[in-house]
Amino acid sequence: DLAVTMAGLPIASTEIALGTFLSSGTGVHIAIDVVLIAMAGGLFVVPVFSAVQAWAGEDRRARVIAGVNILNSIFIVGGSLATSLLQSGLVGASEPLLLGVLGLLNLVACVLLVKFLPANFIADFSHFVFRLLYRMEVKGLENVAAAGERCIIALNHVSFIDAPVILSILDQKPVFAIDWQIAKQWWVKPFLGVARCIPLDPSKPLGTRSLIQEVRKGERLVIFPEGRITVTGGLMKVYDGAAMIADKADAMIVPVRLEGLERTGFSRMSETQVKRALFPKVRITFLPPRKLVLDPDLRARKRRMAAGTALYDVMCDSIFATTPTDLSLFDALKRSVNRTGGAHGMLEDAITGSLTASKLMLGSAILARKIAAIGQPGEALGLMLPNANGTAVTFFAVQQAGCVAAMLNYTAGIANLKAACAVAKIKTILTSRAFIEKAKLGNLIEGLRADHAIIYLDDIRANLTTPDKLRGFLDKGRSFAARAADDPAVILFTSGSEGAPKGVVLSSRNFLANIGQIGARFDITSEEIVLNVLPVFHALGLMGGMLMPMLSGMKCFLYPSPLHYRQIPEVAYRINATVLFGTDTFLAGYARAANPYDFRSLRYVVAGAEPVKTETRRIYMETFGIRILEGYGVTECSPVVAVNTMMFNRSGTVGRLLPGMEQRLEPVEGILDGARLHARGPNIMLGYFRADAPGVLEPAHDHWHDTGDIVSIDKDGFIAIKGRAKLFAKVAGEMVSLAAVEALCALRWPDRELAVLAMPDSRKGEKLVLVTTAEGLTRSDLVSALREQGANDLMIPAEILVVDAIPVLGSGKMDLVTLDKIAREKLRAVTVTAGVSA
Repeated sequence: DLAVTMAGLPIASTEIALGTFLSSGTGVHIAIDVVLIAMAGGLFVVPVFSAVQAWAGEDRRARVIAGVNILNSIFIVGGSLATSLLQSGLVGASEPLLLGVLGLLNLVACVLLVKFLPANFIADFSHFVFRLLYRMEVKGLENVAAAGERCIIALNHVSFIDAPVILSILDQKPVFAIDWQIAKQWWVKPFLGVARCIPLDPSKPLGTRSLIQEVRKGERLVIFPEGRITVTGGLMKVYDGAAMIADKADAMIVPVRLEGLERTGFSRMSETQVKRALFPKVRITFLPPRKLVLDPDLRARKRRMAAGTALYDVMCDSIFATTPTDLSLFDALKRSVNRTGGAHGMLEDAITGSLTASKLMLGSAILARKIAAIGQPGEALGLMLPNANGTAVTFFAVQQAGCVAAMLNYTAGIANLKAACAVAKIKTILTSRAFIEKAKLGNLIEGLRADHAIIYLDDIRANLTTPDKLRGFLDKGRSFAARAADDPAVILFTSGSEGAPKGVVLSSRNFLANIGQIGARFDITSEEIVLNVLPVFHALGLMGGMLMPMLSGMKCFLYPSPLHYRQIPEVAYRINATVLFGTDTFLAGYARAANPYDFRSLRYVVAGAEPVKTETRRIYMETFGIRILEGYGVTECSPVVAVNTMMFNRSGTVGRLLPGMEQRLEPVEGILDGARLHARGPNIMLGYFRADAPGVLEPAHDHWHDTGDIVSIDKDGFIAIKGRAKLFAKVAGEMVSLAAVEALCALRWPDRELAVLAMPDSRKGEKLVLVTTAEGLTRSDLVSALREQGANDLMIPAEILVVDAIPVLGSGKMDLVTLDKIAREKLRAVTVTAGVSA
């Protein structure tokens, strides 16, 4: 440009003053060109000189720098002499001509530098742009070098620009495996010219041979195991082909988590699924390298499937490992609201209607100031509330105030409630006058009033003033007391079905870890509508039904009672529910009352707390076309330990262990096909509050929890629950699972409620007693039915007791304490009657 500008100018006969020179447009133009040339020289020399020092090995760096300086001097002197010669009378070249030649030589030098220097200038420029626009944050890049020569970089696929982003980060130019159909698109052609790309058909594992060879030669391979861009934001199907490349090439896998690009216009997610941003912050995390561990005896298709499962687990682990858990529950709520926006409909119930995220935060702030005046930071406050919007507001107000939410089971009876309050040293109970009146719990409150302060939320709301509301606006998002992720946040209580209730102390990290573990396995989006019928004093009702949707950007519909069998299917139909949690008892009740179209929108039906009967599975599949996903949880694990998923589901099991968890099996004398399960992970509770030491935390030993359940685990990692250790009977010296006998009986009488108990027996030590609602059932019918199903004589109940109904706790579990009392009374009455007759 400088040469062209000067070409038509006459040579000045006298010196021109600087002010005069800059007073003309041409003078300003020339001055700008000169300044830009000077700046470009600095921008070129300094980075290149730094790069030369970095690329030179320590053993020769001084010699390289000296050589560079000598070469610079030679070219400076040579260039000066050449310029003088060209301007002399021998050649007579003008200044514009020399500048034009110099410009062309610079273009040639630029091409040669791009071609020969050990740098990817396009990648570097892209890196600069991504850093500038997306504030790109990269962690763990050193893990790529730690993987060694044979390295496969496996990424979750969230947008069309994932590959350019990764190319801009890596120092060594990698090989990209891209979908063969995508490779045909016109907009991909420019990228194919910049990077080394090999088309891959993920459905044809045999087509991976060229990629295997590249990895064996030491080339780093970048691959997207999902084979397509996610449409949910979560991990989708992982193809076996990517796993087979790693297996055949004997390579280390570096899992990478991409976050943020799904919010750009380059993703395939809709506006309703994710809050769009022009330039969202992007985080890229490289996890430590891992190797697929496979059974050496596996061959062909079985080995391919095992490799695919192993790679899926690696990718799930990477999703979970990069999920933030170092937050308090209230901070996690703020993060969710910031991500979805204040106008997002976060809550709804059957009475007060919908509640936006912004109104939730305002209500929490107003109530938190009142609660902060009631309880001290870290103090346990009892919450006796139904499933309703006000309960969620109160829960997070307690968190915002820095107190601990102790969730009280109002169906447990006065004795259990008093025991729970005593074990957690609860002095104050928050409840609702309207709820107490409607649920007819007046006597319960009167029984608690003597030792506890009863605070009615209705009264607090009625007495709110305008200054209170104005302060609420100022307090939105502000914590009244700092709480760490590992501080106690919630106290839940064991059901008391097997003895006195214990206080289970859980931290914010426990819940956030469990939510992250589930999010790594399920493709849940902000479009989900969770219908929560399980009470929030129940672990699954609290975590799965309320906290998970609220902290993950979904909508939560809170329904007050799981026993409304006719109303709940209608609610699911009306709100277009996509997720439903329940127990076998509740789900069977809904199925009997529901219209086949009521559950048309459900994507996930997840069952826990008790085994799912074969008949319940059949009805849901045949009537509603829904596969029930059975899971396993214990309160002490926040609560989910394992769950079946759409991709990995095996009937008769509770699924595979969640990411980030470890298992240990302890043999039990007399049980050959199972062992006692111990679990460890970030979702394991802080510890217990026990009745003999109220308010004193008894921590979990080395973070392991003894679940008390007898399980078997197959070669693919699926867990089958045999029963609780306490729910085995020792009949004639042999251990018999009560749950196994119940399952056999349920196959024969699927429409009847039943339970099997162990009772003392003078001859065999213990005997089995079947308690059922099946009238007219004789023992001969029972014997023939169980023998047909392969049961041995020890598994056949010795007694049959008919009852009107099997007692159930509010959480949906069977009330074993009450059932045991009923059975003993009936057996005693039978014994007395037999004695009188004799």
